[in-house]
Amino acid sequence: MVTACKPRGPGRRGGETGVRCRRRSSPLRAAPAAAMMIHGFQSSHRDFSFGPWTLTATKTHIMKSADVEKSEGEHSKEVIKPYDWTFTTDYKGTLLGDALKLKVVPTTDHIDTEKLKAREQIKFFEEVLLFEDELHDHGVSSLSVKIRVMPSSFFLLLRFFLRIDGVLIRMNDTRLYHEADKTYMIREYTSRESRIANLMHVPPSLFTEPNEMSQHLPIKETVCEKLLFPERIDQNPSDSQADEPVE
Repeated sequence: MVTACKPRGPGRRGGETGVRCRRRSSPLRAAPAAAMMIHGFQSSHRDFSFGPWTLTATKTHIMKSADVEKSEGEHSKEVIKPYDWTFTTDYKGTLLGDALKLKVVPTTDHIDTEKLKAREQIKFFEEVLLFEDELHDHGVSSLSVKIRVMPSSFFLLLRFFLRIDGVLIRMNDTRLYHEADKTYMIREYTSRESRIANLMHVPPSLFTEPNEMSQHLPIKETVCEKLLFPERIDQNPSDSQADEPVE
């Protein structure tokens, strides 16, 4: 799960996988998180401080069948029809906050990609695979999130990638960008798709490379939004400090 801007309150531990971004008004207090090995998978929890922000990345195992049977609710056995066997999602992240909420407004502004190309020290980086399925050997469907923090900004990419062999390639990207001196974040959602028959000019070896394929897929939808911070949050980035990640 990807969440953004939870102004107050601790994150849930161990029950989710993803990246959480939240602003803070007090120094980071991160309890040590022990690495946990379950069936060969190493769970991890990392916290990072960036000015008034706290970034949290959590990786953990999926629920075991015994746990699923214990948390089954009245809707757990419902069958959704028509069933989307490609697992396509346009999920853009979850905005959390009780007393302090972000205001989401449409905008014509776009993320400054030239600034992202500038050489800056990467103070924090994490990549989390949220899900992946091989579609019974007919391709791949995956959702992943990457985040990187530089001294002047942070950038997050949430990407859904679908390849159905011989049929189509689809890519839904959500980009989130914040500069330290701004009172907002920019969120860009872009959906791209093409039939394989229309990609005969593209080497098939690139079909498995989302970064390479993005330039070859026509844009079907674009949504640009500003996520405005509540006025009560201190916007002064001068107290920025970086804490060591907790492994």
